Amino acid sequence: MSTASGTRHRLRAIFTVLAKEVRENLRDRRTLVSAFVTGPLLGPLFFVMLIVVMVNQQLDKATQPLPVPVIGATYAPHVVEALEAGGIEPRPAVADPARAVRDQDADVVVRIAPDYPQAWSRGEPVQVEVFFDSSRRDAATAVARVTQLIDAYARQQGAMRLVARGMSPVLATPVVVARRDQATPQARAVLLLNILPYFFVLTILMGGMYLAIDLTAGERERQSLEPLFANPVPRWQILAGKLLAIAAFSLASLLLCLLVFALVGRLVPADKLGMEVDLGWHFAAFVLLLQVPMVALFAALQSLVAAFAKSFREAQTYLSLLMMVPIIPSVLLMALPVKPQAWMYLVPLLGQHLGILDLLRGGEIGAAHLGLCLAGTSLAAVAAVLVTAHLYRSEKLAISA
Repeated sequence: MSTASGTRHRLRAIFTVLAKEVRENLRDRRTLVSAFVTGPLLGPLFFVMLIVVMVNQQLDKATQPLPVPVIGATYAPHVVEALEAGGIEPRPAVADPARAVRDQDADVVVRIAPDYPQAWSRGEPVQVEVFFDSSRRDAATAVARVTQLIDAYARQQGAMRLVARGMSPVLATPVVVARRDQATPQARAVLLLNILPYFFVLTILMGGMYLAIDLTAGERERQSLEPLFANPVPRWQILAGKLLAIAAFSLASLLLCLLVFALVGRLVPADKLGMEVDLGWHFAAFVLLLQVPMVALFAALQSLVAAFAKSFREAQTYLSLLMMVPIIPSVLLMALPVKPQAWMYLVPLLGQHLGILDLLRGGEIGAAHLGLCLAGTSLAAVAAVLVTAHLYRSEKLAISA
């Protein structure tokens, strides 16, 4: 047999296995829901909807009239007027301001001391207490709004006191801080979309998970793997067909996810926060390029992990644990923010995460960083495929009991 005909024969065997597995799993509802509904559709829709609700909620608290209980409002009517001018609606006093904040009956409570009028008339410093719970993220905007209004009023009154004494108000501020924010609108969007890289990896995992389980543990449980191995076809060709089938489902799931993000990403009201979010075709193309080696890596890892299970349910448990691994880079970078180094792009998952963040910031991935990312993940994928191929040569793999 010539080399060309031998190659055609091997490719025919691989694609026969590929077509068989794809055709059979296209009829499996569980595989279709996981690959084309749960990950690529529901994930982006839920993520964008959650961001829209959070942003609109914070914008409402920043712009809409804010009800705030004020204790001792009669002691400092001018303070209350300053709050009202800033959109604060003074509400009746509460008996216990600390308890009202802890029980979430109010985001913030203002208390003015009874000796405020006397201290004010003597020109002494006076105290206005602001009660809040810093553990409540949803109350942060309301707290900042109230404290900024009180601080602005305090600076204004301090300047007026200096003018009344014939002094320049600038004496009270010998140092002025000029803040020069170098972040672009696109770079600020990373604060909102830092977890986005995890969604892409999760979509890849969910797209091929049930297929990987069915093609290994599922066939062992149904006792159909042993007859398949009895065919006069090398094991590696069978494995190649199965891996291509898993990769095809994962890649299709990722493409659908990118399409959904490109469409629903326009609904994110980022412009209201001074941000710019671009999840269009340019972004999708680079993400796809970054994730192609990851598709191959996870296809091999899922097959490898599922091969150790003797039943479908056992393999599902193992692969559910594997799905926790992709979140590690996101958690590490949020907890320990570091300046990206070149070697980090070599690390699978971490390199993809950094590359996607580069895209979100509006920049381009450098050719060196892109090459390192693709090379590192591709080498890991080759290693995973070789380990899985070695496992496929074992006769124990076909035994269901």
